[in-house]
Amino acid sequence: MRLYHHPFSSNARRAVITAFELNAPVELVLVDLLKREQRQPAFLARNPAGRVPVLEDGAVILPESYAIMLYLAAKSAGQSLYPADVQSQAQVNRWIFWCAAHFQPAISVLTWEHVVKKALNLGEPDAAEIRRGERLVQETAALLDSHLASREWVAGHNITLADISLATPLMTLKSAKLPVQEFKHLQSWFTRMAARDSWQRTNPPATIA
Repeated sequence: MRLYHHPFSSNARRAVITAFELNAPVELVLVDLLKREQRQPAFLARNPAGRVPVLEDGAVILPESYAIMLYLAAKSAGQSLYPADVQSQAQVNRWIFWCAAHFQPAISVLTWEHVVKKALNLGEPDAAEIRRGERLVQETAALLDSHLASREWVAGHNITLADISLATPLMTLKSAKLPVQEFKHLQSWFTRMAARDSWQRTNPPATIA
């Protein structure tokens, strides 16, 4: 299997972390986003959206990080990142979908204003957008913090795909100036995630956290 990625992409990072946690036999293929390799015909043939990550497994070509996570888990015997029973799966799914619909989009507002604009010389941050992003991040972070008050991991007694999904957008915690310092349960959980070998192995060469 080949996994096309870039270390600065939080979407790609969640797929790579999942592969590492599962010890999946994946070959990592770097797609240089700054050189716009994601817009070249060879890559667009794999993902017309022109985004990483993309998993290639024989005839299977699979974009979308959440789908890749589930695919890798399904192919890994004896894994615990995605539990076997329906009730536990439902809880993991709940937080995966919540991340995709609410948590990551909130963080993305501040990542765009504070990180991406600077990297691409797209002008100064928009004050109104920053206020909007801060409000959204605080609202979603408060919900996650409350949930974590009585548990070590998001959807069970051990790390699952839910934890990986939710942690990776926080890779821009410092550079995007995410207003989550007051949420002690979220902070403790994120510290546990960041200490894992899979997280350390996927730290960008020049950190943006």
